[in-house]
Amino acid sequence: MDIAIPVLNEEHALPGCIAVLHEYLADRMPFAWTITIVDNASTDGTRQAAERLAEQWPRVRLMSLGQRGKGNAVRAAWSSSEASVVAYMDVDLSTGLDALIPLVASVAAGHSDIAIGSRLAPGARTVRDPKREVISRGYNALVRLTHGAQFRDAQCGFKAASAEVIRPLLRRVEDDTWFFDTELLLLAEHNGLRVLEVPVDWVEDVDSRVKVAGVAATNVRGLIRIARAKLSGAADVAELPQRPEPQPTHPDAVLSGRDISGLRRLVSFGLIGFVATMITLGLYTIFRTWWPPLVANVAAVTLSVLFNTEANRRATFRDRSHPAGRVHVQSFVVFGLYCGFTSGALLALHAVADQPSRSVELLVLLVASAIGTLGRFVLLSTWVFRSRPRTDDREDSLT
Repeated sequence: MDIAIPVLNEEHALPGCIAVLHEYLADRMPFAWTITIVDNASTDGTRQAAERLAEQWPRVRLMSLGQRGKGNAVRAAWSSSEASVVAYMDVDLSTGLDALIPLVASVAAGHSDIAIGSRLAPGARTVRDPKREVISRGYNALVRLTHGAQFRDAQCGFKAASAEVIRPLLRRVEDDTWFFDTELLLLAEHNGLRVLEVPVDWVEDVDSRVKVAGVAATNVRGLIRIARAKLSGAADVAELPQRPEPQPTHPDAVLSGRDISGLRRLVSFGLIGFVATMITLGLYTIFRTWWPPLVANVAAVTLSVLFNTEANRRATFRDRSHPAGRVHVQSFVVFGLYCGFTSGALLALHAVADQPSRSVELLVLLVASAIGTLGRFVLLSTWVFRSRPRTDDREDSLT
């Protein structure tokens, strides 16, 4: 394993960090290891301090970069490493080292593709300023809300990954600064990789180089960019190694005769449809205060269907085989049929009833949405995300 330590003007903090980490690894780490200090354009004596540390300990090496950026430093270290497991941690050692072996072991065993320290997972303990606690929780809540992320803490500076898996991802990660961690994890989840969260003990170091306001603005722009990449298909990484489908461990296991994958899809689609319907109703209620019924409905459904389509693509059908452009064009057609059906229901209501109450409108819209959702599932299953015959199957049928 190779642990990268990104540093920028850290000549005072670096020696203590390397001494503590080196002692911990020498005493407790069961794997072969190297520490890589990554100096990304420091202007103080950081490089000279790193050179002395590399001369003192054979397992410590120095990498000097001419460009700043935490993400740039981690990318350079991980891309050039020959280790099978790569990791990084912050120079302030705010994260307790007791979590390092569980972090690395999961990746080394092949159980996880990426393992991350988490200050927000159950069992984690943190000591930090209330302001930064609120900002951190708010940002991670925004990541989960906008992208449906399963991980709780995107930016804890304590991560490990399989080198085989991480290199194709690094070629797609655009950010070289503080959004690097979030972008990496969002791409990993989007492409079906297993991300493990390890609860950590974390004590804030107030001597921080992070400018909260600037980082927050950069991160919001990054979240928007990743959302666009997912919708366009640019976030799909085809060259990633695929994790095999779950198989029974016991040789005489008695398996269920039911189509578990079909049942899972139906349950997933139903849950996503329910959430999307609630979003539609909530938005319709808001928009109806300004606009007539049809305009309010179209606007509400348009916004909720963006969430619905992407959520189903990732969670329900887990599709990466169909061209993204064709999928979204076909999904738009399905959306048009759905929108026409729900709008037709409202038109029919106003045709038979003179000025129906808002509650009746909502009830009709709810019923029409439920029926339309069932129709969407059928069309998505049989048309948009239909299974492609494998090449060898087609060849067998021809012979």
